[in-house]
Amino acid sequence: MRTANGVTLSHCSRIFLATAILALPIWHVHAYGPDGHHLVGAIADERLANTPTGKKVAVLLDGMTLREAAQVPDTIKGWDKKGVEDPKNATYFSSRPRIAAQLREFWKANQPTRDLNSPMPSHHWFHYTDVPVEAANYASGKTGRSQWDIVHMISYCVAVLRGEIPEENPRKITKAVAIILLAHYLGDIHQPLHVGAQFFDQSGRLVNPDLGKPAFENQGGNTILLDVSGGTSSKRPKLHSFWDGDPVKALFPGGMEVLEKDQRKTAMQAAEKNLAHAFATQEPKGWRMRPGLALKDYAEAWANEILPIAREAHERLIFQEMTTKTEDGHTLATGSAREKPMKDRLSYRAWSAGVVRAELPKAGWRLADLLEKALASANEQPVTLTAPAPAASASASPGPGLVAGPSATPPTSAPTSPYGAYPANYKEIVTAWLKTKVPDAASTTIQWQTEPKPADLPGPTGRKLYGYLVIFNTSSRNSAGLAGRMQTHAALIRDGQILKADGF
Repeated sequence: MRTANGVTLSHCSRIFLATAILALPIWHVHAYGPDGHHLVGAIADERLANTPTGKKVAVLLDGMTLREAAQVPDTIKGWDKKGVEDPKNATYFSSRPRIAAQLREFWKANQPTRDLNSPMPSHHWFHYTDVPVEAANYASGKTGRSQWDIVHMISYCVAVLRGEIPEENPRKITKAVAIILLAHYLGDIHQPLHVGAQFFDQSGRLVNPDLGKPAFENQGGNTILLDVSGGTSSKRPKLHSFWDGDPVKALFPGGMEVLEKDQRKTAMQAAEKNLAHAFATQEPKGWRMRPGLALKDYAEAWANEILPIAREAHERLIFQEMTTKTEDGHTLATGSAREKPMKDRLSYRAWSAGVVRAELPKAGWRLADLLEKALASANEQPVTLTAPAPAASASASPGPGLVAGPSATPPTSAPTSPYGAYPANYKEIVTAWLKTKVPDAASTTIQWQTEPKPADLPGPTGRKLYGYLVIFNTSSRNSAGLAGRMQTHAALIRDGQILKADGF
């Protein structure tokens, strides 16, 4: 989210300010709003359920879910007006005093300011970066980027979780606070207007300040009123406010506004739960990062990925009546925009809804993946497994042989990664496969140890096989009806087929 105390820093800001050419954005408002952030956290909650990472997160957050955590960085902006010592603010997170104390220290160390030269950055700056939409990528210029923008702060939080930055750091970001911030920032960085910004010159023409041209910003679209078709309100939203809520609301069933308050709340909770489950069990296209990319570079890669979408979010509009205004000594571009007829014939509402439907699931999956990797200890391998791990409760070790499996149930979604489609129906796949391998499959009991995890295993020719690894236990009953000893197995699934199985 972006709020009224944020400020965009630029490495070249001193030059622009000295010549009174470039005005920096001051106000930044919400990214996706509570509904969007809750969805991102809820998706990650489901992805990490019953995993070692999920247990670590629960311990660090004193039982707070990622769904709850995802909204906290915006909630504490309510402390800005009267400070954390205000009695009303003291009630925040009262059920988790340890977390509340850490959040108060974080706020105190990063209080809102408009002073570009302040040695203390504002916590509002951490939510966004304002890369000119004409830029090729995040690293291709300087305007709008800073050491305190969202790209750098995601990496900072990851470094805290990995122990590369001590918890007693100047920003007062502990491991618990880092998880809370990441749960929010992953939603922010997948909101186009939290990455890309359009700049205007004195005459209201589009301009790229990275080319050294005089330019004024528009508070991430918060000084531009938007005219788009298909709305139910006669009031024009601000461009940034539109992206906060309208595309997210399009994900939910319509008609809830006519329900009574309690009914609407219940219906929204049920709809959110269903959406989160659907998004968590259907692998979003292109969510994985390229192999070999360092964890510290993930955020910049995400910014580069969303930047073209931010560019299109502006290219689909016609800006009009653009002028400048000065607030608190800062000059901003202001005006209005209307949607432009496009070749794909999609309205701005329909197009933006499609963007959010693609980006929110990626944010949730990436949050779970990022936490899994950042919280992994030295002897854990959360993504690329070289061999199946035995069950802690198993009474017998897996057998030595690897056997190939026949075709099983078709994949639940089209392949989108080197590992194939995520096998949401893995239980059916394994059960059907067992019937072809185990004579008394009908009397076999299966205990599922893990949900499918991306992995690679050595193939028969020395080349690696990629798929999703599932670990489970089986036991069969004898003629007397007594259960035999539990045996541990692992199956590598790709696109509905079991490529390898261990323990048979």
